[in-house]
Amino acid sequence: MESNEYIFGIHSVIEAIEAGKTIDKLYIKKDLHGDLAIRLVKLARERGIVYQRVPVEKLNKFTRKNHQGVVALISAVAYYQLSDIVPALYEDGVLPFILVLDGITDVRNFGAMARTAECCGVNAIVIPQRGSVSVGADAVKTSAGALLHLPVCRERSLAEAVSYLKECGYTIVAATEKSDRNYTTVPYTGPVAIVMGAEDIGISPDVLKLCDAPVAIPMFGHIGSLNVGVAAGVMMYEVVRQRLADNLEVL
Repeated sequence: MESNEYIFGIHSVIEAIEAGKTIDKLYIKKDLHGDLAIRLVKLARERGIVYQRVPVEKLNKFTRKNHQGVVALISAVAYYQLSDIVPALYEDGVLPFILVLDGITDVRNFGAMARTAECCGVNAIVIPQRGSVSVGADAVKTSAGALLHLPVCRERSLAEAVSYLKECGYTIVAATEKSDRNYTTVPYTGPVAIVMGAEDIGISPDVLKLCDAPVAIPMFGHIGSLNVGVAAGVMMYEVVRQRLADNLEVL
């Protein structure tokens, strides 16, 4: 069972959504029907809440109380919109630095990357609505509280988010084993977004093809890849190193 805070019961969940609670995930029993179920699904769609039809056994893992076929996980943080973050950074005269995480599902890796990102002056983390880790209590704890200070943007389409960043003048750098280019050869002294993918499948093709600079971290041992959290740390600190060398403001 996920350790996020949760609420259950169809009336309670509807009230929470209408009250503006940040719902991370919504689980609805497969055969739940009726007017209230229709209203709940409509609300979820209108608010962009990810919901999933599941067997009752999944819901029973959260609680044995009368959940009425509905359980909602409450996010530990409020999500932001990338379209709000990007203009605000330019207006504030900040040299932008964004971390894009594609398909990261391990909460410990996510928390570790968020912790490093906050230390490196990253302005926001971008994740997809589906196929991504939940920003719950475990993630906040693993990040040593960094997620309480670092905006997280959860976007419906990661490819569209990356396209938007490109249109806004960002250089999109993808860390991928498929590249022969050393990660240190890219200039990170302008607006930049670093893209990291899942350890098993890497960055999704639709996102990778949008990236300006696919790069790789050199490997010299018998193991062919780094832990994604470690690799992200290497990438982020190269941004810091170059910007400090050019006497640029890191934060």
